[in-house]
Amino acid sequence: MDTVQISLGVVITLVVVALLFDFMNGFHDAANSIATIVSTRVLKPHQAVVWAAAFNFLAYFLFQLKVASTIGKGTIDPSIVDHYVIFGALIGAIIWNIITWYYGIPSSSSHALVGGLVGAAIAKAGLGGLISAGVLKIIAFIFIAPFLGFVIGGGLMVAVSWICRNIAPRKVDKHFRRFQLLSAAAYSLGHGGNDAQKTVGIIWMLLIAAGMSDPHAAIPGWVVFSCYTAMGLGTMFGGWRIVKTMGNRITKLNQPRGFCANTGGAITLFLATALGIPVSTTHTITGAIAGVGSTRGARRVRWGVAGGIVWAWILTIPCSAAMAAIAWYIGRLVL
Repeated sequence: MDTVQISLGVVITLVVVALLFDFMNGFHDAANSIATIVSTRVLKPHQAVVWAAAFNFLAYFLFQLKVASTIGKGTIDPSIVDHYVIFGALIGAIIWNIITWYYGIPSSSSHALVGGLVGAAIAKAGLGGLISAGVLKIIAFIFIAPFLGFVIGGGLMVAVSWICRNIAPRKVDKHFRRFQLLSAAAYSLGHGGNDAQKTVGIIWMLLIAAGMSDPHAAIPGWVVFSCYTAMGLGTMFGGWRIVKTMGNRITKLNQPRGFCANTGGAITLFLATALGIPVSTTHTITGAIAGVGSTRGARRVRWGVAGGIVWAWILTIPCSAAMAAIAWYIGRLVL
């Protein structure tokens, strides 16, 4: 690995771009954390984003950096990483995020970044630049994460319905307004714990390639802190175009359903983060919302909307990879 050609100025520039991506990740995925509590009117939008942002940042103190290690060492061959690969990966992911945000499509920032890494790595070294086991594991969880969210969210809804079957609906809603605050906090913790670490992994890869960090040493603390801060700030600015899709277009939510959807999503994210698997918070909460809605019958879920989201899932990695490959070529000319 060449550690001479990456100047300090280039490193600083790419760290700033990475933090910009992290900010956009929080901005883009804010709807995942707040859609249920906004659509059920537990909190007003500006209150909800502050609530979510605070718990996004608090994840900094709770989770080990297993996801960062997977991104940093488990997706592409570390020996091919240089500033061109990092530039291509980040630009490809950012462009895809902007496109999907503009059209209100709940796509995955996580998979946009993975796709960016894959595209840039292939542009430089062909398929041999990929670590197939790591990439395939991430691809598998495109399907596993929403399925777990679906099953856990639906199961929780069945349990809540049975427990509250003899309680007046007004009283149930009153209690679950409070419970929803807790479930939204838990989901935001899971979002911060999984998503912020992906940018941590990218910056760590860059520092290792530049000879500024030892791959066998701990990840520098300033990298972790700055990524969690950028994620939290991005969430505070919110992604309002996507809130409506996630909140009520998939299925109609009330307080108990919102609680079960957020809790199902949070449990899935905690599990994935503990295993060190980068997953899509968008996929996870979409699956959980659909699972909650399905307990009232399949017709209660707008499968056409969910199907459109699934197409975005399928297209994210190849589209961001293609954009990253083009950005890699451009980076070779301008950096």
